[in-house]
Amino acid sequence: MRENKQAVFGPHLRLLGMAVLWGASWPAGRVIAQNMPPLAGACLRFVLAALVLLPWMYYAGGFAQLRQWSAQRWLGMVAAGATGVFGYAAFFLSGLQYLPAGKAALVITLNPVVTLLLAVWIFKERLNRTIALGMLLAAAGAVVVISHGRPQDILHGSVGLGELLILGCVACWVAYTLLGRVMLTGVDALTTTAVTSTIGAVLLLVASLVVEGPAGLQAAVHSNGTAWGALLFLSWGATALAYAWYFDGVKALGAGAASGYITLVPVIGVVISALLLGESVDASMLVGGAMAVAGTAVMNWGRRPA
Repeated sequence: MRENKQAVFGPHLRLLGMAVLWGASWPAGRVIAQNMPPLAGACLRFVLAALVLLPWMYYAGGFAQLRQWSAQRWLGMVAAGATGVFGYAAFFLSGLQYLPAGKAALVITLNPVVTLLLAVWIFKERLNRTIALGMLLAAAGAVVVISHGRPQDILHGSVGLGELLILGCVACWVAYTLLGRVMLTGVDALTTTAVTSTIGAVLLLVASLVVEGPAGLQAAVHSNGTAWGALLFLSWGATALAYAWYFDGVKALGAGAASGYITLVPVIGVVISALLLGESVDASMLVGGAMAVAGTAVMNWGRRPA
């Protein structure tokens, strides 16, 4: 009986744990951004993540396939590492220097909307009315959050620097997702994550040395214990462990069911940011966040197989 319950509820509990870890990554990132130079902090994050992901990949037998990869496959990995790791991580910590973690977590709800819009244009994916309704609702909610409840202000260019940097996260993640569909087909998720994380860590190291200088890494290394705790959580909890649980959920339940749990991430991010960091939640975040999360849920519902 216990084994049956574990088989039924285990994947759901791990996916819920994944959503909590990814939601908590936003306040953790805010702590790091307030105590470390952003590029140096992002570099250390993925160096630490690679220390877990590469041995995991090795024991899973992933290294054997690397010698068989073509130049195009390696080019795809570099492009994915440059967008989904280097670009996303740099914008992530840079944006969290200026923007509260809870608000940033809600802005990211634009990811599936922009990704799907471009997939319709580039890959000729089809939309139905449910998906279109969800996209409109999610996009409108994100606009309410970004504009502090005054959408008309966006037309006058009054969006803050923090919001613009987090929108850079959106652009990088969308590029990573679309590149993956073209250049990374046939590569398992663990190998993709381990290799792109390693490539991204190298790019972040170079960028940190060029932009912040050696003093940037020294400042990051000598940061306080709270910042290092957040960094270790972000590297091993919100990256390695969360991805392991996510892969397990996809394998057990399918990508559609697993993606439904991602809808919880911004909500959890707002709650944990308020509890741990004392961030306030204003009316625009409540209304816009509810719209964005509901829209994402409707999109996931509309994409279910008939």
